[in-house]
Amino acid sequence: MTFQRFAAAAAFLLLSSPAHAHLDPASHGSFAAGFTHPVFGLDHVLAMIAVGLWAALIGGKAIWALPSAFVGLMIAGFGLSLLGIHVPLVEPVILASVVALGALVALAARFALLPSALLVGVFGFFHGHAHGGEIGGAGELGYAAGFVAATALLHAAGVLIGYGAKVGLGPETRRGELATRFLGGVTALCGLALMAA
Repeated sequence: MTFQRFAAAAAFLLLSSPAHAHLDPASHGSFAAGFTHPVFGLDHVLAMIAVGLWAALIGGKAIWALPSAFVGLMIAGFGLSLLGIHVPLVEPVILASVVALGALVALAARFALLPSALLVGVFGFFHGHAHGGEIGGAGELGYAAGFVAATALLHAAGVLIGYGAKVGLGPETRRGELATRFLGGVTALCGLALMAA
């Protein structure tokens, strides 16, 4: 696979998002409603894939630590939302997470594991609070299981794209890293576009 084909395919994946509203839990079930909440939101999709891309770039323990931190604190944010605890600036921070995570990938930033996981976790917290704010009539456990499953799959997609770039773009791992960094730049630009919209 050439760099151009890889970049085009990955950019299409990052830029595409289903044009549907969130599913009604009464018609489709709480799990489906929770699963589609992050999948149908471009801001969630971009940030969650970027977590996987960044984890793939860092490698080692970051492969599981960054996604785990995001999901763990996402659940905490969801819980606070269910308790009716208001958190300011949820939507702006979610949009900032797209830009920041994209920029971290684009710059191939490598920090110590703990601060990287904490940063990702803070962003996850705000994503989780947003999920809780849109639960509607869904059951809490089914809805949470749905968005956790979707988030884990999006993180895994980012990790696989990052590793696919290393493996699929020839013996030079530098070339694969550049492809992943390119995707990070695209993600950050999409985040800026979402902010301006």
